[in-house]
Amino acid sequence: MTLTICDVGPRDGLQNEAKTLEPRVRAELCDRLAVAGLKRMEAASFVHPKLVPQMAGAEQVMAALRRKPGTVYAGLVLNEKGYERAVEAGVDEVHYAFAATDEFGRRNQNATTAEGLKTALALVARARSDRVPVTVTVSVAFGCPFEGPVPPERVLKIVEHLMNVPPDEVCLADTIGVGVPVQVRELVRGARAFGATIGAHFHNTRNTGYANALAALEEGVVSLDASVGGAGGCPFAPNATGNIATEDLVYLLRGMGVETGIDLDALIATSRWLGTQLGKDLPGMLARAGDYPARAASKL
Repeated sequence: MTLTICDVGPRDGLQNEAKTLEPRVRAELCDRLAVAGLKRMEAASFVHPKLVPQMAGAEQVMAALRRKPGTVYAGLVLNEKGYERAVEAGVDEVHYAFAATDEFGRRNQNATTAEGLKTALALVARARSDRVPVTVTVSVAFGCPFEGPVPPERVLKIVEHLMNVPPDEVCLADTIGVGVPVQVRELVRGARAFGATIGAHFHNTRNTGYANALAALEEGVVSLDASVGGAGGCPFAPNATGNIATEDLVYLLRGMGVETGIDLDALIATSRWLGTQLGKDLPGMLARAGDYPARAASKL
C-alpha cells in the first residue's frame, strides 16, 4: 500500500526551538525535504509572530521556496486571518487545527472547542469556494496537559460534527504524546465510521509514537505526520517533546513493505543538516545509528 508522509518539521519541528531559524533557512529545509522525496509538508505557520516568534516570516518562507512539481506545501492556520494570509501566500493546502478540550483551546488559540469547531466549518466552506484543499486537525485528541485524559466519545462527536462540512482530511493529533495503540485503534476506527478520511499526528514523548503510527496505519489512515530529526514540541503544552522522526518512521515502514517514495539517505542527510543549523543533536535515532540494508518484506 502507499501512504503519504507529511513532514511537519518546518513548522511543528521548529516552533518550540530556542534558536529561531531565518525564513530562508526554513525554506531551504523545505527544499531539502522535497529533494528527499517528501510529497507533502507543512512549510509555514500563519500564526501571530508575538505568540510563536519562531514562525515569523511565513510569507517570506513561501516566497523563497524552490517549489518541486508534485510536492504539496501546506500552511498551518488557527483562525480566519491566518487562512487569508496562507491563501494569499500561495499555499497548496490549508491545515487548520483546533483543540478537543476547552482549556487547551483557550491557551493555544483563545477559543473553546465549540468555537474552534465553528471556525473549522467556516474555513472548510471557504476553502471549498477557493478550491484550496483543507485538512482539519483535532489537537490533544488523546490527552490534554490541563484537563487530563480526553474521552474518545468527545473526539468522535467532534469528527461527526466536522462531517457536516467535510474537510479533505481529518487529522487526529496526540499533541502531548500520551496515547497508546488501543486508543489509536478506537479513535481511527470510530472516525472512519463517519466517512472521514483520516490522518494521524503523533509525538514520541513517552516512546509510544511509532507503535501508535503502526496502529493507525493498520486501521486505515491515509497519512502520517512526522518531523525530520524528531524535532518538535508545542509552546502551549508543557513537556511536549518532539514528533516521531520522519527518517525513523520511513525506515520502519520500508522494512514492512510500505512504499513512501522517500530517499532515506537524503532524508538522513537532511536530519543531520538540521541538527547543525539548530546547534544540537536531534532526537531521531536513525541519523545517529545509520541505515541498515532493507530486507525482503511482505507487502501490507
